Amino acid sequence: MVKQGPDSPEKDELAERREQITENPGAKKDAWAQTLADMDALAEELEADGWRTVTLRAGDTATKGLDSNDDPEDDDVRYGIVHVVPDNDAAAFADAFRDDGFPVYDVYRAEVDGRVFFVTELRDPETETAIFIAGNFLRHYAQPLVEAAVEHGRLYTHVQRLDGTHLGSFEHDGYEKFFPEADRVVAEN
Repeated sequence: MVKQGPDSPEKDELAERREQITENPGAKKDAWAQTLADMDALAEELEADGWRTVTLRAGDTATKGLDSNDDPEDDDVRYGIVHVVPDNDAAAFADAFRDDGFPVYDVYRAEVDGRVFFVTELRDPETETAIFIAGNFLRHYAQPLVEAAVEHGRLYTHVQRLDGTHLGSFEHDGYEKFFPEADRVVAEN
């Protein structure tokens, strides 16, 4: 669905969105299936080593940059990658999440037709717990987030329910694993 009214996108943008949706749906479906399979395989490897794992399949993933009046140091301001998870995944996440845990992370990503498919692996060596989150987003909508991440030298992953209830956040000391081309893209703009 596309919002209609005075703030609705231009017709060219609407045509572009329709084209993206219909261009190659099979490739995107295959990429998502592969992303989920990769996440499950990564989790199984750690489980074999005795780790507790939680796998989350985001129902929606958004990239959120900063507005011009946002203060990134304000706890109420959230920029980063926002994953919306279903209730059954939310419960599993809540059982595993610790505010001060998960200092180690990796990102596994691929791009298909301008869409980024990725798995974020968050590890807490102290408790031998790992959280894996699979998501995807359109790359060109990520520009405001990329700019904020480059400017502030960090990036966040947020997990929330569909109703907007915040479940937890992770701070990442860099953005390069999520956006390997970020420095070049920002320099070109």
